[in-house]
Amino acid sequence: MLGGNVFGWTADESASHAILDAYVDAGMNFVDTADVYSRWAPGHQGGESESVIGNWFAKSGKRQNVIIATKVGLDMGPAGKGLSKDHILRSAEASLKRLQTDVIDLYQSHQDDAAVPLEETLGAYAQLVREGKVRAIGASNYRGERLRTALEASLKGGLPAYVSLQPHYNLIERAEYEADLAPVVGIYGLGVVPYYSLAAGFLTGKYRSEQDLTGRARAGTVKKYLNDRGMRILRALDDVAQRYEATPTKVALAWLLAQPGITAPIASATNAAQLQELIEATSLTLDGESLRTLDAASAQAAAA
Repeated sequence: MLGGNVFGWTADESASHAILDAYVDAGMNFVDTADVYSRWAPGHQGGESESVIGNWFAKSGKRQNVIIATKVGLDMGPAGKGLSKDHILRSAEASLKRLQTDVIDLYQSHQDDAAVPLEETLGAYAQLVREGKVRAIGASNYRGERLRTALEASLKGGLPAYVSLQPHYNLIERAEYEADLAPVVGIYGLGVVPYYSLAAGFLTGKYRSEQDLTGRARAGTVKKYLNDRGMRILRALDDVAQRYEATPTKVALAWLLAQPGITAPIASATNAAQLQELIEATSLTLDGESLRTLDAASAQAAAA
């Protein structure tokens, strides 16, 4: 699943369109974005990524080749936040306009909103589905019990149910998903599309010291991994990558693909070389010994 968080941020519109063209031309079809991307960047208001993708749809004529997923709920400043019915309906219209499409394939709650009854949130999605503006709904950043409660509310109320989960899960961040969310996913058969599949770039192996972080957009996120455990995981990635004549990036994604219930890891690219690496990762199958090597190196988080 191609992450659209970089579109209009660290990849300008021209580079973003080139990446999207190459991605679809390689036979891939799943693109993830959100209304809030990239509001965190200086001068941005949110909606930049959706607008870049919408312009690409209009220019390329490739809308029918893409399953487009976007999200709602995070703070959009004057436009509001949360999962109230009014906010979801307004946000959906804004996303549709920016994406220059008449339907969102997968519309996801970006994070839980405990202040709004689940029935209200799901009722808003029901209206969008009835109107043909949304095909399916998903959840992101939910805790296990709350996700279970939402799924039960859908069953009891005859409302649309979340069909997918977008959790924070990768080789170095394992504990929360495996202990809290995987059991719920297994019971209800949700698709799983993990974000930060490469731990903000740390698992690519390009950040091995604080000096490597100088001037990097994700330095603040990656810095916490520069410890003994992080280096152990990188050494394991190097070891397995050498066995397969691959790269740490490909191995980290292949590890995720080998985990039970994982549908499609989300990863971003800002240039053609990075994209090619992501595409090639989908055809790398790790053997049992390699998986055990990686599991052992990262086991501390799973046991925590």
